Amino acid sequence: MAVSGSKAIFGDVYVELVGSCGSSLDFLKPTGVYFAGRSHSSCQKASMILRKREEPNNCFLCGYYISGAMQRNRKYYPSFGPRIKVLRMNRLQGYLNREKTLMLVSGSCYLPHPAKKEKGGEDAHFICANEQAIGVADGVGGWADVGINAGEFARELMSNSVTAIQDEPKGSIDPARVLEKAHSGTKSQGSSTACIIALKEEGIHAVNLGDSGFIVIRDGCTVFHSPVQQHGFNCPYQLVSGYNGDLPSSGQVFRIPVLPGDVVVAGTDGLFDNLYKNEVTAVVVQALRAGFSPKLTAKQIAALACKRAVNKKRQTPFAKAAQHAGFSYNGGKLDDITVVVSYITSSSNMKKKRNP
Repeated sequence: MAVSGSKAIFGDVYVELVGSCGSSLDFLKPTGVYFAGRSHSSCQKASMILRKREEPNNCFLCGYYISGAMQRNRKYYPSFGPRIKVLRMNRLQGYLNREKTLMLVSGSCYLPHPAKKEKGGEDAHFICANEQAIGVADGVGGWADVGINAGEFARELMSNSVTAIQDEPKGSIDPARVLEKAHSGTKSQGSSTACIIALKEEGIHAVNLGDSGFIVIRDGCTVFHSPVQQHGFNCPYQLVSGYNGDLPSSGQVFRIPVLPGDVVVAGTDGLFDNLYKNEVTAVVVQALRAGFSPKLTAKQIAALACKRAVNKKRQTPFAKAAQHAGFSYNGGKLDDITVVVSYITSSSNMKKKRNP
């Protein structure tokens, strides 16, 4: 899944740098459009056009999304290692010695912004069950000011990602390569952030560009979260059709060891702007205790994010970032909300459930 041939290091995370829920405040408008070679102050607004495609039966495609592939930089940076709070090396190595077949069981929930609901919103996501891969993307809404629906770029990019995934060698999906192919074939106007995650025997391989992202939850703790990439407040890294935006090589590649029982929560900024990681984790813990499916867990998380989005008094990650940037702001941020929840399980566990 990752572009480098370097071995994943268990017990730590290494990052490869490769290149239905508006506010009246201006900076709350969909994030600014960024063009390469220009300063943050020159971030302009833009938009795009929409096109639907049929997807293969084993893949679920919905909403809107964007990707950022990465360059084949072989250098790894262990700077995100400390994000792993619960390593459990003995447990992990013991599992690897006994059982190597992991499975990704996923479900999703999408709540478009109320003002964008009629056009389907600007987020996109997919779930490829057979290929063990998921992806989320967020079309940059600033394009609407020039009459372009950013959701179309995200949707086409996600559709292209599904196609690229199905062209990958079985069991060897490279998220970076997938994003690179998807971006090169996306012709719609607009721009988007992107996150693609695939499960392999050695763990999760992922690529992320912008302020969409994912967290990994183990034993009630958030053991990893992908960092946000942005040029400035509310102006995330983003890909544009052609080469005028951030390059796919601006994305980050992650290799993360996982165990049966781990939970991956991927989402757009509509999720992570409104909920702190511990809040997401708390919902997941309660859902697991209740025996909820990934889809129902995703609905629970999305519902809470939507509730926070309309709360004008509660402190949120977005409010904290806005205050840090010099804005007087409290409460949540109304936006499209996409949540994809994936349970990590073993093939043996799945067989037991099918044959009790």
